[in-house]
Amino acid sequence: MKKLFTLLITLLAMPAFSAGGFTWFGGLAEATQVKGHVITFIFIGVLLTLVGIFYRSKISKVSNEVIPDKGITFRNIVELYGNFIYGQCKAIIGEKEAPIYFPFIATVFLVILVCNLIGLIPGFLPPTEYLSTTLALGAFSFIYYNVVGCKEQGVVNYIAHFAGPLWYLAILIFPIEIISNCIRPLSLALRLRSNMMGDHIVLTQFSDLVPLVVPVVFMILGLLVSFIQAYVFTVLTMVYIQMAVAHHDHEEGHAH
Repeated sequence: MKKLFTLLITLLAMPAFSAGGFTWFGGLAEATQVKGHVITFIFIGVLLTLVGIFYRSKISKVSNEVIPDKGITFRNIVELYGNFIYGQCKAIIGEKEAPIYFPFIATVFLVILVCNLIGLIPGFLPPTEYLSTTLALGAFSFIYYNVVGCKEQGVVNYIAHFAGPLWYLAILIFPIEIISNCIRPLSLALRLRSNMMGDHIVLTQFSDLVPLVVPVVFMILGLLVSFIQAYVFTVLTMVYIQMAVAHHDHEEGHAH
């Protein structure tokens, strides 16, 4: 019991130690001249890849994939996550299109969530606290939904939908819609980065002031913030995909 209490006190005090400059990848970052948050992002990518491989190996040994395991198992947790994201895809993108875009959406949410959560572990800084990371994620989302929009509707029809249904207002609507579309990745990036940076600053400040017990409250709040920000980013991405792949009857609009 005494050892457990000592371990608990140590863990509660570590956020302040982390805030003081300690990071697990600090030595590697210095040796390779690669930013610490970039190394952390790579680490997360490798970790999630290994988790995916482990899940596939588990599934390959199951005789009937429809029947879930008994109790709380790794497989059940992964499939619970998959069912949650798939349900969101059906609700926002549509039941027909959900299976097509589910792998992308599930990956985006999981990567952002883990990038957010890892900042709650002493010695790690969340990659999503850095604008370069969130801009990359925003650009990734931007490129993806525009590419699938062009693929689904054709390049000409996809570009034409930015002009709106009324041809005589196209000269006003088209530039506004294009600018609005181009701002989306920046909006996604700034929202995610600002919220995660703010959450980390709050945790750091309270860890410095009261290194024991109190930071736990803010770590719990950090869990909530991490989930919400990953969810908001993912939902907006799904909305953009839905708007990109939705077919618009321009001929009818021009006729009017």
